[in-house]
Amino acid sequence: MKALAEVLEGEGYNTTCIGFTGNPSARGFQNYMDYEGWGADETGRSPKAENLNRVAIPELKRLADDDKPFFLFLRHMDPHSPYLPPQPFERMFYDGDEKDPSNHSLDGLYAFKPFVDYFHSWIPEGCTDSEYVDAQYDGAIAYMDAGIQSIFTALEKLGIEEETLVVITSDHGETLNEHDCYYDHHGLYETNLRIPLILRYPGKLPAGRRISSFSQIKDVMPTVLELLDIDSGIAFNGRSLLPLVRGEERVPESEMYITECTWMRKHGWRTPEWKLIVALEPDFHFKPAVELYNLVRDPEELHNVAADEPEVVALLQSRMEAHIERREEATGRINPIAVNLNWHGLGGGPFESSQQAYDSLHIGSSVTARKLQAKAKDADETVNAAEAEEVEERSEEETSV
Repeated sequence: MKALAEVLEGEGYNTTCIGFTGNPSARGFQNYMDYEGWGADETGRSPKAENLNRVAIPELKRLADDDKPFFLFLRHMDPHSPYLPPQPFERMFYDGDEKDPSNHSLDGLYAFKPFVDYFHSWIPEGCTDSEYVDAQYDGAIAYMDAGIQSIFTALEKLGIEEETLVVITSDHGETLNEHDCYYDHHGLYETNLRIPLILRYPGKLPAGRRISSFSQIKDVMPTVLELLDIDSGIAFNGRSLLPLVRGEERVPESEMYITECTWMRKHGWRTPEWKLIVALEPDFHFKPAVELYNLVRDPEELHNVAADEPEVVALLQSRMEAHIERREEATGRINPIAVNLNWHGLGGGPFESSQQAYDSLHIGSSVTARKLQAKAKDADETVNAAEAEEVEERSEEETSV
């Protein structure tokens, strides 16, 4: 199936992607541009949104100067960790002592071997208060919001504000202190599954309307193409959201398949009331192989009731397996998560125990995280090169000291 950029190019659009070079998540663009979205500057903070705008706004002006329509995709890295918003956003949501020795809310984080070195690379030395780190995340969101306003200002100055469709969404949510997953986005919990979706198109979409019905990422492309009056001829798995905007009846999907293969290889089945999570191999957080949560009675997913509700587990698992079978028949492909046995790039196939996963998975610093995020073709070389670079950097630092 063609990606959105490919469809729009076929309709005469110029297409540019900023911040996804080398990542298969964004294919088909005519032009790729990068910006510094990870490391700290000389102040120790990371002005990611400003770095993006420094690249994006001149490109926006270039595209607007052409006589063709354009598709500009911006990948903001706020509020992805490391959370290092510049001042005054750093302490905008925190007024306490982040180094209070009587506070032990980060003890679990510092005991988590796979990520502890990564955390030490950006969380201030001596920090003990999880609320401080949470506030950095909130500050990163506020800082990104200010950066996005600069994009809207540029659209207005260019005189194309009224004819430009703007879509703001995310590829995932974020886990802060919930579920002992610590400032990342692995896991199939609601903290990661629920994301914003904002569409702005003056004159074609009503301003300020909020719709409570949930949607999925797969609905975005058919929605965009309908708004642009483009018939791609593609039989989408998702559906346009415009009937909801028009107040028409749109029967919601009552259940859905969910998957993860970032740090833990899991999949599951979600209904309005229940969520089933099934591990395809042991995970590095020592979670149970099967988790079941009642989303109505337990919206924060604190109580795994799989052992108490075996009939519900069996029902949801059968629904999930039937869905997978239908999709495999429709696509002629095996479920990708079933065959991605070396997802971690370490060789040797699936982990045999949580202890093995815990001992094997490691982010030493943002250098390694950045390399992993790039998702180069050879994951083994990527991770090994990142670790080698990290060791070399440490050696140079020790020598200079």
